[in-house]
Amino acid sequence: MPTLDIFGNSAFSLTSLTDAINKIPFVPGRLGQLGIFDESGVSTTSVMIEEREGSLTLIETSQRGAPAQQNQHNKRKARSLVVPHIALEDTILADEVQNVRAFGSESQLDGVQNVVNFRLAEMARKHDATLEHLRIGAIKGQILDADGTTVLYDLFTEFGVSAYSEIDFDLDNATPAAGAVRKKCHDVKRKVEDELGAVPYEHIHAFCSATFFDDLVSHPEVTEAYRRYQESAFLRAGLARGAFEYGGIVFEEYRGKVGSVDFIPDGKAHFFPVGVPGLFRQYNAPADFVETANTIGLPRYAKQAVDLEFGRWVKLHTQSNPLPICTRPKVLIKAKRT
Repeated sequence: MPTLDIFGNSAFSLTSLTDAINKIPFVPGRLGQLGIFDESGVSTTSVMIEEREGSLTLIETSQRGAPAQQNQHNKRKARSLVVPHIALEDTILADEVQNVRAFGSESQLDGVQNVVNFRLAEMARKHDATLEHLRIGAIKGQILDADGTTVLYDLFTEFGVSAYSEIDFDLDNATPAAGAVRKKCHDVKRKVEDELGAVPYEHIHAFCSATFFDDLVSHPEVTEAYRRYQESAFLRAGLARGAFEYGGIVFEEYRGKVGSVDFIPDGKAHFFPVGVPGLFRQYNAPADFVETANTIGLPRYAKQAVDLEFGRWVKLHTQSNPLPICTRPKVLIKAKRT
């Protein structure tokens, strides 16, 4: 069989390659580990987000047989968001699959599949890292492109709300007032709870830059609490190493960057509630292939094309089309160390 003719095998069809790249274990970033995003596929390249001005009201008592109080319907707004398209390509040269055999196998197909699967795994890891970057944007309220500066969506603008002013934790104060940090924590919690109303949540989480986290754990008010927390860390499960709870908030140093741009800017912290139904959502749109038009989107896609002119290479194309969002961006609180 000529070297590149093997790519005509059904093992390298769109269905097979897409199935293969989706079977590659997802390597979650920290947000993936927290599991706060509800993920679903859509059959369109944009999603309609409906907002209801939800508020709970008490029902007045009335006499038996008297007319009942009429239920008030909330106003509804809808907005369309285009799902980001993330594509990555790689090229396998004829020389790279020439005389390739899988270890212990006489089959050239097995060997070439190993080469393809290795490339797909490498490409999948880059898609995973990109997804974590987009999700970080969702918990900050501003989804950025891969350059770390181009704004894809400002969720506050899209939902027509204003972000709360940044809270100054004043961590470099040499003579802090008693309970100053705890008061700041209570300020964060009250703002989040005011926006959630009666909606329950598990806890409030904070992703902190290294400088914010270091100043927090070395603060006179926090030092002893942090020491006790670390000493009993083996009794707890589910928290990342270095995370700890204080003032009703789980603080965690988050490390990640795009080039020289940190996911969490220096001296900053971002707060968000965990365990709120439907608060964080991710929509996966279908690939821009004829075969996948109007089908339910999958997390990843893969396809190949052979050099028909000279038969010197095979191009691998992978893509994902995810849109992670926060449906109540006003609950996202930002703070600075000083």
